[in-house]
Order: sequence, then structure tokens, then C-alpha cells
Amino acid sequence: MAERRQPPQNAAGRSQADRGALLRAQLALVIRAVLEGRSLTDVLQQGQERVAGRDRPLLAELAYGVCREYFRLDALAAMLLRQPLKAKDRDVHALLLGGFYQLLHTRIPPHAAIGETAGAARLLRKKWAVALVNGVLRRFQREQESLLSRLEKTASPQLRHQLPGWLLDALEQAWPEHAQGIYRGLSLRPPLGLRVNLGRNSLSEYAGLLKEAGLTARPVKAVPSALILDEAVSVERLPGFSRGLVSVQDAGAQMAAFLLDARPGMRVLDACAAPGGKTGHILEHTPDLRLTAMDLDERRLERVAQNMARLGFSPELVTGDASRPESSWAETSYDRILADVPCTATGVIRRHPDIRLLRRPDDVAKLRQRQARILDALWSLLRPGGKMLYATCSLLPWENDEQIAGFLQRQPDARAVGLQSERGIMTSHGLQLLPDTLETDGFYYALLEKRGD
Repeated sequence: MAERRQPPQNAAGRSQADRGALLRAQLALVIRAVLEGRSLTDVLQQGQERVAGRDRPLLAELAYGVCREYFRLDALAAMLLRQPLKAKDRDVHALLLGGFYQLLHTRIPPHAAIGETAGAARLLRKKWAVALVNGVLRRFQREQESLLSRLEKTASPQLRHQLPGWLLDALEQAWPEHAQGIYRGLSLRPPLGLRVNLGRNSLSEYAGLLKEAGLTARPVKAVPSALILDEAVSVERLPGFSRGLVSVQDAGAQMAAFLLDARPGMRVLDACAAPGGKTGHILEHTPDLRLTAMDLDERRLERVAQNMARLGFSPELVTGDASRPESSWAETSYDRILADVPCTATGVIRRHPDIRLLRRPDDVAKLRQRQARILDALWSLLRPGGKMLYATCSLLPWENDEQIAGFLQRQPDARAVGLQSERGIMTSHGLQLLPDTLETDGFYYALLEKRGD
């Protein structure tokens, strides 16, 4: 397949209008790549490398915003286009969505939002689309009130909640009493959660450092290391971040280190460890461990190494497949294992809005099979009397309680340990956190103990 041509990449020395058009051309390429199945995190980084440094935060805001509002923006495009654009013009479709988002959700002057978005079509080598994009966006600007009113009157549940229909059905089935709260929670912008290194300072001491820096935060009930900033800032503004006093991590994710119940001197395996947030917290909580952090992706394991260096820890880092134990890491018996398995990530949609576009119903069955293989493989590495914490960021019981029920049937020497927590919903075999407030994303935990001989 021939490589797709990219718009000019050199942002230096360009006029404001040229930079604006380049940014919007990159936005179109990012959104097109997501619609074709690629992760927003990966493609956004590539897009940001092609625009001026000062434009990178805006590119991120627009890309995340379009993914978050995709279904509504796509419906507006359908209302305004005489006929759908062809698949090969998905980048032009993405330009329109980006234009709608700017006009609806940003303070960008309309003349810039429209003119520079239309100009981006020229950079995409689609001069014919300049007039189309300009005309559609100008019509939307003129008729915005009536168009939005029409859309609201005919809005499907998918449009109202900005979630695919299959997921709405799944959540209604799984959490009928909580579904509306979940929908509201997933529609919110995620807060910036902080994990305070309690080995270096107390929660109140670090809150004091934040106050001195002009920042305010609130604690999270039942998560002793967690604070939520009242206003998100860059990590450079967090006191002591470079020295490991604090890390960015959702409060729900922080519960893993407490639930794992590791003790000093234990041998611990953190499987599927990248990017290393839970790895670092386990070591902050219990420094005197022999910990191995493993991940299938060698490049992602580099992120773990960077995070550990900032925190001042040096666990063993190994590349490996948790579903196929082999080599040195598989020749050890572990006292504790964290199995933070690949999942649909439906509990973190507000943090990763591209999930609503990337996930398909058949993904659930494929992921369930992989999760089961990982559970069975890691179980063979756990010593009798040891414990394994199974973790997902999913809201779907098929990946959570039903997965654990199947595991307990397959492994007669396994039992689920009751988890005590003031947060979340106790299920048959574990603990489910719902993203129905800003305090935590959606996570599931089950603690499994191997019976002794």
C-alpha cells in the first residue's frame, strides 16, 4: 500500500493562519486514524510532532474533544451534507467535525475556526474540499440554534450519552440501577488525580505544598494516598514531581497497591505493568520487595523504566507475555501477583474518549479469552498461600465477576478473598468501582488466594 502523503511538517516561520491550517490538517489526520482503528494516544503524539510546540496543547484539546463529542458532531455532518463523503475522504469528514467542535466548544473566533479549517483541506491535497468545508461550517454558524434544536428533538440514546448502542445495552443489562449515573460520569472531563508518595510526605503535608504553589486539592474517601486537583495543571507545576513526591494517577487505580496486601520481603510480579503507575505505587507502599515488572511491549516497558527512575526505584524489568510464562521470570514462585489484564477499558472512557469509537462488541469475547489465558498461566507461578489480584478498568461483568467465576471453576485450589472497602460495589467475587462521580474511574478488583498443600 502506498504511503499516504502528509501535509507539510515544518511549522517554523509560518504565519498564524498557516500554522492554524497546519494544526487542523493534523487534527484531521489524527481523527481519521482513530476512525480507522488506531489509538488516539499513539497518533496524537505523531501529530503533535508536526506542529509548533505552542500549538500542541490545542491539537490535543481538539482531538480529545472530537472523540468525546463524536456521535453528536457526526450527526450534524449528516444533517448538513447533501450526501455522505466517500471513505477515501474521511479526512475531510474529520475536518468538518473539528470545525463543529471549535464553533460549539471553544473560544476560537469563528472566522479563524472556519477559515483555517477550510484552508487545511488544501494542505491535505484536496482543494475541491476547501469550498465544501467553508460552506458547511458557515451554514452551521448561521443556523446553529435551529440545527441543534432539531438534533435534540430527534436524538437517540447514542447521541444523548455519546456512547455506541451496543455498550449502552450492555451497561443497562449489567447495571440497571446505576446506568444513568455511569452515563453522566463518562460524559465528564476527567479530573487530575494525584498519588502522594506517603513514604516521603503525608497527604496533608503535600496538600500544603500545593497550597503554597497556588493549587488546591481535595482528598478521596477510602484512598489514603489520593488527592484530586480542583484545576488540572501540567506536571511541571506539581511540587516535587521530578523528585518523586507525587505522581498522576486516578484514585481508583491507586486501590490496587492497598488491595494486593504485599508485605516486606515478598517476591512480587506485576504482570502487564506498563506504564508503571501501579508498579510505582506498590513500591511506595511496601519498599522492601523483590519486584519484577513485566510487559509484552518493550517500548512501553521503557515508560516503566522512566517512571521508576523518577521515583527512585529499580525493580527487575522484563519483556514477556503473561499468557505464556517462559524464561527467567517464569522460573520463580511469587508471593503476590498483580494481573492488570488487557480489557475493553470501558471504565476509563472519559479519560480515553477514543474507546467509544474503537471498541466493537466482538472485542469482549476476544479479550475474555486472553484474560482467561493470563489468569491460568500466572496462577501456575503463585506459591501456595500466595495471593493474586485480578484487575481491569472495565464495567462489563463478562470481563470481571463472570471471568472470575469461570476461573474458580477451572482452578480447584483457588478461592476468592472478600475485599473490604468503603468504596465501590461488592460483587459475588470482587469489588466494582463505577465512574459515576469524579472521584474514581471504573475499575474491578478480585483477590484470589491459592490454597496450601
